Amino acid sequence: MAWTWILQTKVLESEKFCRNMEWPDRWSHIEKVLERGGPFAQEEFIAGPQALMGFRNIEVIDMDIIEVSNLNRQFLFRASDVGKPKAEVAAAHINKRIEGCNVIPHYMKIQDYAEGFYRKFHIIVCGLDSIVARRWINSLLVSINSLEYENDGSLIPVIDGGTEGFKGNVRVMLPSLTACIDCTLDLYPPQVTFPLCTIAQTPRLPEHCIEYVKVLLWPKERQDTSIDGDDPEHVRWIYERSLERAAEYNIPGVTYRLTQGVIKNIIPAVASTNAVIAAACATEVFKIATSSYDPLSNYLVFNDVDGIYTYTFEAERKGSCLACSQKSHPLTFSETDKLQAIRDFLVENAAYQMKSPGITAIVDGKNKTLYMPSVASIEEATRPNLKRVKRILQFLNGRTGEDMIRGKILPLVYLYTSAV
Repeated sequence: MAWTWILQTKVLESEKFCRNMEWPDRWSHIEKVLERGGPFAQEEFIAGPQALMGFRNIEVIDMDIIEVSNLNRQFLFRASDVGKPKAEVAAAHINKRIEGCNVIPHYMKIQDYAEGFYRKFHIIVCGLDSIVARRWINSLLVSINSLEYENDGSLIPVIDGGTEGFKGNVRVMLPSLTACIDCTLDLYPPQVTFPLCTIAQTPRLPEHCIEYVKVLLWPKERQDTSIDGDDPEHVRWIYERSLERAAEYNIPGVTYRLTQGVIKNIIPAVASTNAVIAAACATEVFKIATSSYDPLSNYLVFNDVDGIYTYTFEAERKGSCLACSQKSHPLTFSETDKLQAIRDFLVENAAYQMKSPGITAIVDGKNKTLYMPSVASIEEATRPNLKRVKRILQFLNGRTGEDMIRGKILPLVYLYTSAV
């Protein structure tokens, strides 16, 4: 299998594991990066199946700090750690507990590191809490793996896990060979948002009442103070006024806990679910690193709402995937559409969900930048083009032809054709 090409490093000395004696030193020097300590920053995930299994070189990336609400769903953090970076506290705890373990923390965003940083790792484990972050690392690794596989047949496997309440999932990916995040983008539900007109005029849910106080009432009455979801006085103020709003429209269900959840956009987390998914992630890392058993192929669903239910299936690659297919996508727009409308489509459409797309027209075989947000000076110079109609931009030199739109989705660039 393709994975065996990358995993010829060192193994922990132990009589409990019957290792392949042809490669007696291939395990403990495997370098792994864990993307975010997140809800998985607990003994079940790192100190247990990761470090205790023999993985000694681990690097953790997380830009979050520990909040009070984190304390009830993991086992690494204590009350005295509130306000400290999650990655640093998790690394210190594991290094202290497990002799010889070398966990290096990075209190930064995953996007702050260049491609070369990720190339050095043999396995990458993700516990990310947003689709944008998942797509970023997915696109980066598609790029890396495509080049590495072409050069020497090696790949960097990715283990991705996520939980929400009593539900969770694990997937094993070989970006550029198996189904990637973008191949199954439609599996992720859209982020819950409430239209401003609804919360202001026709609230129907308790969340609408809370959001009304948070978004409209608080800035009006307490404009000099930022909302702190961990401040009981702030939460109590919003809760009481949400109750008044709910009573006005006969809406039941506003509670203090729900109020805090809406304020902080808290994703329900259950320690037992985190432990199961974390253990499954660690098991897949073990199987890949040791070649002791076939890895998951390639998606596992876990649900313990009523009893325990698990299901596995093989997610298939999408032929038109934005990340790994590297194909052009025809898009049709009206001649009178403004460039802003085209850009909004690329950002808001569920099939694309681009982040800060740049747009380039190809005129006589040469690129002509219409809008480029990544460089401040170019963005300022091309910003007026957003208000122009597509037809004018397309025929800048009075010549006909196809308009190629370069939509930059995270680290990769894709080409789109828009017909007149």
